[in-house]
Amino acid sequence: MGGYVCTVAGGNGGVGKTTTAINLGAALAARGYETVIVDADLAMPNVADLLGVDVETSLHDVLAGSATLSETLADAGGLTIIPGETNLDAYADADPKKLPKVVNTLARTYDVVVIDTAAGLSTETTIPLELADGVVLVTTPDHVSLTDTGKTGTLSEMVDSSILGALLVRATAETPITDIDAEFDFPLLGGIPEDYDAVGAEPLVTNVPDSPAAAAYRDLADELAPVFFEGAPIEEVDLVPHEWVG
Repeated sequence: MGGYVCTVAGGNGGVGKTTTAINLGAALAARGYETVIVDADLAMPNVADLLGVDVETSLHDVLAGSATLSETLADAGGLTIIPGETNLDAYADADPKKLPKVVNTLARTYDVVVIDTAAGLSTETTIPLELADGVVLVTTPDHVSLTDTGKTGTLSEMVDSSILGALLVRATAETPITDIDAEFDFPLLGGIPEDYDAVGAEPLVTNVPDSPAAAAYRDLADELAPVFFEGAPIEEVDLVPHEWVG
């Protein structure tokens, strides 16, 4: 049995997909699981930038056939990442159809493969959804983001992906979590509070462990771990505790 592949997706940009991928991955790594984060946002990758990692060899190089997968592995303070390349020439040369081979290879080595995806509906987005054992949809509470998240959920279902649920980022005590839950045909995993004091401190779970956002991400990892590693049904996942919101 290979490692669990978790794709982190969202309908639009700037909703917190990358922050969620980084912190979920870091929380799982802190629990002893061999974890790798793949920056599969080929047009606008930023995992390495948020983690302060200099990119020497990237996923784009592998997808272009000019580097091996092992050459791309980068250490980000105990967390392994496969960074992307922001150069537009690299984007043009990268073939997303080679991503399945990359992910399948990683799943034979790591306990968890977390894929950070691009926003929107495209081949670049669809392939990571198809590869996932489970999809976490990230959204903010605003109407546009919720609508686009619903569309991404529909796309996930069209390619037979298993949706773990939606995660509300930038939630507050006033966020109508129950009402939002009723809007979706898939579960709501809970809310992650906005944490202005922790901006630029990724991963929050290790660099600012006492912050409410870090605590919420740790709770998310605790809830998802049985699904990833013990085959527990997603219906048994509890909402990220409300005490971390607001």
